[in-house]
Amino acid sequence: MNKWLELLRNNDYLGIKKYLRDGGDITETNEAGESILACALRARCDMDTLMLLIENGADIFHTDDEGVSVFDIAITYDNLEFVKYLVKNGRDVNETLRRSGFTPLMAAACYGRVEIAKYLLEEGANQYAQDLKGFTAIDFARKMNKKSILSLLDYDPNAPKNTGYAR
Repeated sequence: MNKWLELLRNNDYLGIKKYLRDGGDITETNEAGESILACALRARCDMDTLMLLIENGADIFHTDDEGVSVFDIAITYDNLEFVKYLVKNGRDVNETLRRSGFTPLMAAACYGRVEIAKYLLEEGANQYAQDLKGFTAIDFARKMNKKSILSLLDYDPNAPKNTGYAR
């Protein structure tokens, strides 16, 4: 995995291409069960590199040992272009494999990913979906004080439960 991490950290397209040609295993995972594609997103590789990995067998639906998907990581690292690619290629904007029920829109709300949240909502993300503790994307945006996200959601700043949070 160290060779992969070095290549990804440098966004070394040609090095990755050569490594794949020489037998680099695209199905390798790190100690947390994250795929090469997930590691590439964390390393902020460009779209050309991400597409090279996919063209060589990287699984766009992979999840790590905790249920965190490539989709979740693309949201966390604010990669709107890749989020759009995943949705266009079959990723459901409401699906979560996390045991907590934490949805993609909740992730966008927590991290203040405004453009991604807009896109997810346009694609049918359910802003009323609840995680296992009953929290919604609105609750996460309130807690994290993400006013720009709250402006996209059905949020009433005057509701009694909202007066202690972002308004």
